[in-house]
Amino acid sequence: MKLLKFKTVTLFLFLFFLSSLSFAQKSEDETGGKFSGYMFGDFYYNVEHHNPDIKGQDGFWFRRIYFTYDYNIGSGFSSRLRLEMNNNGDYENSRAIVPFVKDAYLAYKFGNQKAIFGISPPPTFDLIEKIWGYRSVEKTPLDEQRMASSRDFGLSLKGQFDSKGTFRYHTMIANGSGNKQEIDQGKSFMLSLSYWLTKEIVLQVYGNYADRDGQANTYITQAFLGYNSKSLHGGLQYSQQVIKAMNNSLEDIDLSVLSFFLTGNITEKIKLFGRVDRMFEPNPFGEDIAYTPTDSTSSFFLFIAGIDFQVVKDVSIMPNIQYVKYDTNVDGITPTNDLYVRLTFFWRFK
Repeated sequence: MKLLKFKTVTLFLFLFFLSSLSFAQKSEDETGGKFSGYMFGDFYYNVEHHNPDIKGQDGFWFRRIYFTYDYNIGSGFSSRLRLEMNNNGDYENSRAIVPFVKDAYLAYKFGNQKAIFGISPPPTFDLIEKIWGYRSVEKTPLDEQRMASSRDFGLSLKGQFDSKGTFRYHTMIANGSGNKQEIDQGKSFMLSLSYWLTKEIVLQVYGNYADRDGQANTYITQAFLGYNSKSLHGGLQYSQQVIKAMNNSLEDIDLSVLSFFLTGNITEKIKLFGRVDRMFEPNPFGEDIAYTPTDSTSSFFLFIAGIDFQVVKDVSIMPNIQYVKYDTNVDGITPTNDLYVRLTFFWRFK
């Protein structure tokens, strides 16, 4: 009961803070909107797999299609509506690509700060994904391992503490249900703090507490060191998730992952990219991961490597591989390693 009161008071204080912002910003008369979007998918061939039913499968698919409308309302206000269409990626069910709402928010910019209401990216891995730069090849670790969602519905505030943007923040109070409808009283509280040592080097820490309304409480802590320049970008990330079960029939889940990635230009139109993830514990949600399901009984290394050929601006062809090397599990069994070979395509329109 005390926790519920605390959450309610916190939420109302946050709402009051947003509603009390000064709207005396200089009026921007220019309004208007624009459509944009991008698509990516693959020709894939599964050379090896721990699941014999998936081994040898191949084909073409779109993994994501995005269609976005951004509108500048004026006087600091703007809005975004983004639809996502994707393939189910489970190798079992053949279904048509169906659109759903990915982003739907109203934003207000005042000075170096921005308030956002609606479905928007939380602070969990927004910065990491931008520096990684190859969402078209693979999600960032927490997203891929189903440890966190790329979207949530709520109120967020982001910006910088100083005029130079050396210290930045992004905080959010949200449903904790991704972009799905809220059906309980639980809420998620998220905060990231970033310190830009130089224009290229950033250190970020992140924390998340999610109340699952009597079922389980989730805690995420994360540290990230990133480098981002025109010709080279890379990062080192460590994340830990603890799911504290409140039902005696369930067990606590403790997952941690270490990830390192590096991308560099060979020529103006050719880039190399690579990534290594270390999953220290077996992921109980591994078999439900779309496109690249993992064995749920073993910890593993994930290796990603590829080449980005930019055919023209905003069009890329990217041959790449993903290799999952499993450890021996508690039963003394080492699952067959997974090897995915892909020819990934990406294009953008705006």
